Amino acid sequence: MVRFIKEVTLLLLLAMVSKLGQGMVLDHVKQATSDRYCLSWRMAVEANNVKGWPTIPTQCWRHVEGYMIGGQYNWDINLIIDQIYTYLDNVTLINDGYDAWILDVDDTCLSNLLYYRGKRFGCDPYNPMEFRSWALKGECTAIPAVLGLFNRLISTGFKVMLVTGRDELTLGPITVDNLLSEGYSGYDRLIMRGGDMGTSRGGRLP
Repeated sequence: MVRFIKEVTLLLLLAMVSKLGQGMVLDHVKQATSDRYCLSWRMAVEANNVKGWPTIPTQCWRHVEGYMIGGQYNWDINLIIDQIYTYLDNVTLINDGYDAWILDVDDTCLSNLLYYRGKRFGCDPYNPMEFRSWALKGECTAIPAVLGLFNRLISTGFKVMLVTGRDELTLGPITVDNLLSEGYSGYDRLIMRGGDMGTSRGGRLP
């Protein structure tokens, strides 16, 4: 009788381990399938074959999160900046006052990574009022590689102009202060939606 109970118990344990193993395999297959889908979706977006998408597919949340905070995003930025430096090495300025370079503010000069992290990196719909509230905090951090490019452009003699879709009336002063606090000083002007904020070379409002 005791031997029979031991055999039954052993069979039950084997069955449970087998079931658990199957579940782990299925989870792995699902994850692999999701990663493949997200890679395909990303490629289609980059090729402009997927248009008008309001949000990122929810199954790609972790995929995008891994890209943004796992290091690949910074690697991609650094590679692009290196290519720009190669181009700059072969540029001779005329110094006639028209040597200019234009940089975007959001997600080029300043990072909104913390904001988008709270929005599941685009899986949640964009809300302009929520973004405005975030921008009003003035807590956007500089993207180091772009800040390095900015400083080189200034030292080389380029007039650097910054452009943004932010509203001048409500976000003008805080944007200027945020840029200055993150090291962006000396640009020629900041152009915002609703007007042209011609700033001084120190980055202050006139």
